[in-house]
Amino acid sequence: MLTILGKSSSINVRKVLWTCAEIGLDYRLEQYGSGFLPTATPGFLRMNPNGMVPVIIDDGHSLWESNTICRYLAGKHGRSDLLPSEPMARAQVEKWMDWQATELNNAWRYAFMALVRQSPAHGDAAALAASVAEWNRLMAMLDAQLAAGGPYVCGETLTLADIVLGLSANRWRAAPMARPVLAAVDAWFSRLSERAGFRTHGCNGLP
Repeated sequence: MLTILGKSSSINVRKVLWTCAEIGLDYRLEQYGSGFLPTATPGFLRMNPNGMVPVIIDDGHSLWESNTICRYLAGKHGRSDLLPSEPMARAQVEKWMDWQATELNNAWRYAFMALVRQSPAHGDAAALAASVAEWNRLMAMLDAQLAAGGPYVCGETLTLADIVLGLSANRWRAAPMARPVLAAVDAWFSRLSERAGFRTHGCNGLP
């Protein structure tokens, strides 16, 4: 059976859990991370030298990086709806997944640590304002993509791009900050909320 190492409140673990729900995969979840089993042990670091969750163990192999894990699971189980096999269609999905992991994540990191985690190390008002502004700017970019080509991020059907960005959008909506009204994002979020996997692992009260 697939084993997932990582605490179920982690945004990156929840991407993997929602992907499993869409595919219909059984798995065993072992809670690792802050407040649970440690990730700085030699055994865990052999699986992921970054000491971060999630990690999966499947067929005797370990794998880390949440977006890569989602790609692997969709590919292994033949879910070309979630990750197309045609090269350009696949690249469009992966483009938005990579954008989520680089541009969008970097934008919200300071604001999230300051506003949600209330980290004492993130008390710079100018840095907070810049993070909020960039986070909102990039969410407006996602809104434009959905308005032009929806109803999902890459067109007519749900893909892995929606899964990873759906978790990010949930965090954006939950953060205690001023946000623009983004009608296409709101409609898309409501559409995602019709899916049981998103209600359980995405829009579930956790940022």
